Amino acid sequence: MSEKSSEVNTHQTRRVDVVDWGVLAFDEAHQRQLQLLDERIAGRRRDTIVVVEHPHVYTYGRGAPKDLPAVISVLGQEVSQVAIERGGEVTYHGPGQLVIYPILDVRALTGDLHAFLHWLEDVLIDTIAEWNVTGSHHPEHTGVWVRDRKIASIGVAVRKWVSYHGAALNVSTDLRFFGAIQPCGLPSEVMTSLTDLTGQDIPLVQVKEAFLRALNARGVQHRLA
Repeated sequence: MSEKSSEVNTHQTRRVDVVDWGVLAFDEAHQRQLQLLDERIAGRRRDTIVVVEHPHVYTYGRGAPKDLPAVISVLGQEVSQVAIERGGEVTYHGPGQLVIYPILDVRALTGDLHAFLHWLEDVLIDTIAEWNVTGSHHPEHTGVWVRDRKIASIGVAVRKWVSYHGAALNVSTDLRFFGAIQPCGLPSEVMTSLTDLTGQDIPLVQVKEAFLRALNARGVQHRLA
């Protein structure tokens, strides 16, 4: 567990549905996510967390340049570029990265947005601890850090107190793709991954399972939907 703990509201048991979209293009995942958001706001579904892996894509927050090219070439690969509603700056998603979209009632879960971000960081810190990697909070930046390297990025949006967008945990991510951007406004060299830190080839499915255990440890019961 991280030293500075965050807890969910304990007046009732928090239960969420967890949906695994496997490998899915970002545009399709984005549309599905917005549909889940509308359903959650309308009360037609309960809190939901999506786990997914995307093909290569750079996503930009609300400050994205207006003349953003739809596709660029990086390391011989075509990489999509998409402007979306979340806060934060540009980041990268791609193979070997666990992306998490929490469609959650923030006030019911943690009481406020700051506590929610801290809680999400704590869940990811607990997740990577299964590989004896010690993550921490950064005093100035969101995300999860291992000493001076960043292993997970967080960028959320909230509509009517329901969160969407979320977090990306680098598992076996090809970190060279961060070199074409300044991820979250930081030098690309700060980015790291579980493989980079441990020297192990870690299957993404194992990290998904560790993430679910971390959710339970942080007071959220889940069912696979």
